[in-house]
Amino acid sequence: MSDPSATPSADAPPAVATPPATSATTSEVPAFGWSGYAERVNGRFAMLGFVAVLLVEALSHDTFLHWAGLVP
Repeated sequence: MSDPSATPSADAPPAVATPPATSATTSEVPAFGWSGYAERVNGRFAMLGFVAVLLVEALSHDTFLHWAGLVP
């Protein structure tokens, strides 16, 4: 038999998930705009993009600009 106090009642308000106070990797609060956290995330995505361009060039044996059709 289950404990009736363990089950939520229909009158109980739904649980609201609150965002974390800080990031998992730093003590900074995640924020959008010109914040150190946003700039760090932007830099990480830029590094991933740069590595992706290097992989495209290495696998296609052609420059990225030619592969993308930006130069003839």
